[in-house]
Amino acid sequence: MKEEKSLNSIVQIPTERIAQLIFIIRGKKIMIDKDLASLYGVTTGNLNKSVQRNITRFPEDFMFQLSKEEYDNLIFQFGTSRWGGRRHAPYVFTEHGVTMLSSVLRSERAVQMNISIIRAFIKLREMLATNKDLAQKIAELERGQKEQRNLLATVYSVVKQLIETPIKSAGKIGFNVEEKPD
Repeated sequence: MKEEKSLNSIVQIPTERIAQLIFIIRGKKIMIDKDLASLYGVTTGNLNKSVQRNITRFPEDFMFQLSKEEYDNLIFQFGTSRWGGRRHAPYVFTEHGVTMLSSVLRSERAVQMNISIIRAFIKLREMLATNKDLAQKIAELERGQKEQRNLLATVYSVVKQLIETPIKSAGKIGFNVEEKPD
């Protein structure tokens, strides 16, 4: 019962808030080590030390370090100054890397945060899929409208030709009878 109470005392962070911490870099959805450390309730240094002690669990597709250009771009996006702060570019973790962090960080908070973070990745994936489906349906509608416009244009041109084509006066029908003078 006491264990259950301690799990409930862990701060719940809304999935939407976590989703705001997910970025796309190199075509992958990632989270920055600093943000993950904050969620897990540890320092960034301790998070990275734990990762370095278990580096074989984090291949390149689970975790990588940003290049200077990528890091500068992130700083620009965040609108933060360069005064103080980090001396090197941050490590970033893909969804699989975040999952692996739960085996490295063994606190109850880490387990609960991992569940919340994975749910945020899933929600983001669903939103992207929904947007992709919506974009596809819009494209289909546009194609259908284009086909209808083409069909209407064809019908219109045929009707226009029928209206504008002068009807040739038909010649006289029947016999020509010449009247004889008396």
